[in-house]
Amino acid sequence: MKHFLDIHQTEVDDLKGMISAARKIKSARDGKGRAERDADAPLTGKMVALIFEKPSTRTRVSFDVGARQLGAETMLLSGAEMQLGHGETIADTARVLSRYVDTIMIRTFEENTLREMAEYASVPVINGLTNESHPCQIMADVMTYEEHRGSIAGKKVVWTGDGNNVCTSFLHAAGQFGFDLTFSGPETLDPSPEAMGFARGKGSRVVIERDAMKAVEGADLVVADTWLSMHDPQSARERRHNQLRPYQVNAELMAEADPDALFMHCLPAHRNEEVTSEVMDGPQSVIFDEAENRLHAQKAIMRWCMGV
Repeated sequence: MKHFLDIHQTEVDDLKGMISAARKIKSARDGKGRAERDADAPLTGKMVALIFEKPSTRTRVSFDVGARQLGAETMLLSGAEMQLGHGETIADTARVLSRYVDTIMIRTFEENTLREMAEYASVPVINGLTNESHPCQIMADVMTYEEHRGSIAGKKVVWTGDGNNVCTSFLHAAGQFGFDLTFSGPETLDPSPEAMGFARGKGSRVVIERDAMKAVEGADLVVADTWLSMHDPQSARERRHNQLRPYQVNAELMAEADPDALFMHCLPAHRNEEVTSEVMDGPQSVIFDEAENRLHAQKAIMRWCMGV
C-alpha cells in the first residue's frame, strides 16, 4: 500500500514515473470526449472517497472526473458531514472508511489530520492539500513545465509573494527534480526553513532575494499565488496588499526573466493583484494547461497508489 502524502516523502523514481504516466494518460485522451472513460478503465469497481474540509474547485472537479474516467465511483464528503476529530477520532474514521472504500483523498487544514488518517487507514491516502503542502498541484506544475520546455532539472524557478504551502511543495520538488528556486517576498512571509533545508540538502540552490526585479533575472519559470488565502479574514487584505504589492507579476517583471520563461499560477487568481491580466493572458502564461494537468497528474497518482 502506497500513500501520496508529500513530494519529499516519495521516491524520486516514483515521482518521475508518475509524471511520465500522466503524459501518457493525457496523450491517450487527445480528441476524446471529456465524459469518456479511459480505454483500460483500471479502477473499475473501485470506490474513491473525496473528503473536503476546505472548499475547492479544481481539486474537487479534477479528482472526481479523474476517478470516474479511470472507471471508479466517487463519494464526496464535506467537513461538515465528517466532523473530523470532533466526537469520533480521526483514527477511528480512517479505520471505518477503509472498510468501505479503496482509497481516500483528503483536503484538510491541519497536517496532523492527514498524517493520522494515513497512519490508521488500511487503504491509500492522498494529500489533496493541507496548510503545510500541496503536492498534487506541484506534480501538475512540473508536468506542465516539462511538456513546454523539456526537463526542469537545472532550471531556475522564481516564487514571488507568500512562502505558503504551495511554495513549500515547490521547494520539495526542487530537491527531488533537481532545479533551483529563488524566493522573492517580504521577510515575514518567508518559506518554511525545513523545506528550504530539504532542497538545499539535495543539492538545489535556494536563494532569498527581496528585490523582485533582481530575483527574476534569467528565470526559466516565474510562479505566483494569491495574496490572500480563502480563509483569511477581510481585515488582513489591506495589510497583505501593502506587504506584497512590490512582488506583483507584471509585464515589467517578466521582461527581466529569460525570454522563454513561463508563468504559472495554481488558481484561483485575483487578477491585477498578485498578477496582471496582461501576464495571465499573455504568451508566457501556461496557467490553463497547468489547471488541466491537475486531472492527468492526479490520475497517475491514483493509479500509482493503487498499483494499477
